[in-house]
Amino acid sequence: MRQELSHTERVYSTTQNKAAAVTSPVAASWSRCVNLYNLQPEEARKPYQVDETVFREARERMERLIGSSAEEVDRLYQTIGRSGCCIVLADTDGIVVDRRGAAGDDVEFRALGLWQQNVWSEASVGTNGIGTALADERSVVIHRDQHFMSANIGLSCVTAPIRDHLGQVAAALDVSTCRNDVSEMTLAILSQAVRDAAMRVESNLFRQAFNGARIVVVPQANSMSALIAVDSDDLILGATRAARQALKLDDGTIAQGVPAADVLRETRGSVISDLEDAERAALRRALSRAQGNVSLAAQTLGISRATLHRKIKRLNLQ
Repeated sequence: MRQELSHTERVYSTTQNKAAAVTSPVAASWSRCVNLYNLQPEEARKPYQVDETVFREARERMERLIGSSAEEVDRLYQTIGRSGCCIVLADTDGIVVDRRGAAGDDVEFRALGLWQQNVWSEASVGTNGIGTALADERSVVIHRDQHFMSANIGLSCVTAPIRDHLGQVAAALDVSTCRNDVSEMTLAILSQAVRDAAMRVESNLFRQAFNGARIVVVPQANSMSALIAVDSDDLILGATRAARQALKLDDGTIAQGVPAADVLRETRGSVISDLEDAERAALRRALSRAQGNVSLAAQTLGISRATLHRKIKRLNLQ
């Protein structure tokens, strides 16, 4: 009882300190819980549970993402699921739409509400991994008494948002544990594992959304999740969040049809140079497909053998 009272007092004291919310993401979340959602940390509050119809609709909306993340969720479970952790996938409203957990731990997790149909938004249960990651749109670690509700201070959560092909937050991937011996180092390792899994899911979603396009890894970003989709004319069709940040792209820029070569090289060539590059590329492809047979390549291109020889010489393709 003293522990709960101590936690409650700490929450109220922190939320009254305006400077704390500026310097601490947890304090900022606590402040939202008190001032925006009118929550009380001492409440014996459990997550709100949506009805079957709402849950079914949420699952249907998330069908593609659930399928794309299944392999990563399974891999996480195989790695850490039997060490007292459960893996949760929630939609943008915080509704748990998918989860993995060991049968021996599920009784405890179910009692806490880490179960399908339950809502783990900040408005539902205060500061927590899922809700705070969705609110802040970033990866978070909420360790025990960093939770807002006293009822949840036995939990430790690491969560990463999953973004769709437009770079918008589409879900949250969470690993939670009730173990009281979990260390900050362990949570750091778990957090990295969750972020890596979320990044791979994002890459899967992006490739699926731009199926048939050329997918290019942006070297400037130093991240395997920084991807752009490029069409046959070298115009960018889409970009992941990491690529947008690295290349300073937005929806408007992408809609205008910016050449990938321009943003990747960070220099803009002349129109004549672009035409020569395009012609050189076309000739090289034709020669490669013809296995170096100039007559066959010329026939494929619809030009004479002599014309092709002149172009090869002019473009230094010999």
